[in-house]
Amino acid sequence: MPELDQLTVGDETHRTYVRVPDGATTGVVVLHAWWGLNDDVIAYADRIADAGYAVEAPDMFAGRIATEPDDADRLSQTGDKVADGIVLAAVDHLAARLGPDAPLAIVGFSFGAGYAIWAPSEKPRLGGSVVYYGAYAGEFLKRSNAPLLGHFAEDDPFTSEDEIRELEEAFRAAGRQATIHRYAGTGHWFAEPSRDAYRKDAADLAFRRTLDFLGEQLGPKR
Repeated sequence: MPELDQLTVGDETHRTYVRVPDGATTGVVVLHAWWGLNDDVIAYADRIADAGYAVEAPDMFAGRIATEPDDADRLSQTGDKVADGIVLAAVDHLAARLGPDAPLAIVGFSFGAGYAIWAPSEKPRLGGSVVYYGAYAGEFLKRSNAPLLGHFAEDDPFTSEDEIRELEEAFRAAGRQATIHRYAGTGHWFAEPSRDAYRKDAADLAFRRTLDFLGEQLGPKR
């Protein structure tokens, strides 16, 4: 695990991974899945940074990492109580590194996807959300104009087709753009290399689409 920075949320501190490439003027917050801030998330954040963006990936589980679904489920239920504050603090933390006018976007995997959809309603400076196999909708969507890019699996017991459709309809009702991609032959976690569900071709295509989306929404990186 690389060296991590400290993120202050109220009277508590949390770990966060930050990389700011030389000359970066735009940034991306990356939110982990229910496994915690593991090597997959750090590697993904590094790929974003290697593309020229400043990046921050906060730890919502206080250093705890799971490898099995039952343990991850328990972590997500505990982390859910503090995650909203950590997510918003991470946006502010990265913004402070880049300056008051720096464009930002947010990416979330599974557990983190709901927060990536919600965060622009609280932080207007977020110019776009990218989600991997996670859906969340509500009245809060009307408080933001940020577009959405969604990467979803073909066969997913955790995120149903009805939930994806509801997400698309909610974005349309809020007057917001949502671009949804479904990846044939994939299941939940298809973009996380440590999981058996990992499918490299689909993950690479999703990443290319993510970079295209970030470029469209955030503008020049330097």
